[in-house]
Amino acid sequence: MNFYAIKAIYKFEMARTFRTLMQSIASPVLSTSLYFIVFGAAIGSRMGDIDGVSYGAFIIPGLMMLALLSESVSNAAFGIFFPKFSGTIYEVLSAPVSFVEVVCGYVGAAASKSIMLGILILITARFFVDYEILHPIWMLSFLVLTAVTFSLFGFILGILSNNFQQLQVVPLLVITPLTFLGGSFYSISMLPPLWQTITLFNPVVYLISGFRWSFYGVSDVNIGMSVGMTLLFMLICISIIWWIFKTGYRLRQ
Repeated sequence: MNFYAIKAIYKFEMARTFRTLMQSIASPVLSTSLYFIVFGAAIGSRMGDIDGVSYGAFIIPGLMMLALLSESVSNAAFGIFFPKFSGTIYEVLSAPVSFVEVVCGYVGAAASKSIMLGILILITARFFVDYEILHPIWMLSFLVLTAVTFSLFGFILGILSNNFQQLQVVPLLVITPLTFLGGSFYSISMLPPLWQTITLFNPVVYLISGFRWSFYGVSDVNIGMSVGMTLLFMLICISIIWWIFKTGYRLRQ
């Protein structure tokens, strides 16, 4: 394992983040803070508890997941797309590094940014609503696992995209709607039976449910199912990335 190569790619990507601090970190935190103000402090104070948890606290895991998924995909996608766009990807491909080291560098940096963002949002939420974390180790595990998994997905998206417009399609038209419909602002048990069944086909439900369980010990689906679905999606992403580097699809073209 060439750790120097991983470190070089990782430091380069993290340096790009700090050069665009307002766009990469401050903007998502401010946007999420508006959700806390509107739904947590204003609307939440007039709503009843959900599964014994105040509404303002109930939506914290969902809002964190909304930001985490979007930023993980976007960070990883832009990270690998820019070298493709500028042509510097050929320098990486011709260097004595394996695809594992390339992925570790780019995905590791994207996941680190998302984890930093998630922690900042968690700290910011304390200013608006009171909450507790019953299982902090599980919470951090879900945070890291989700960031890495969707950074892998974003890495694939960055390789497959031909222009900047295509980079925006999946985060805006797929990830965000699935997150909103995945129980970010409600429990799926509040839905009619038919819609509960349909909602279970949304993979984001398992992420939000498992993450919410780590906070309050309540969830819409079994915690084992949440972990299993996340790991399955991660393995699928790793397999696709391996195939892309093996065949050179959209990398050498």
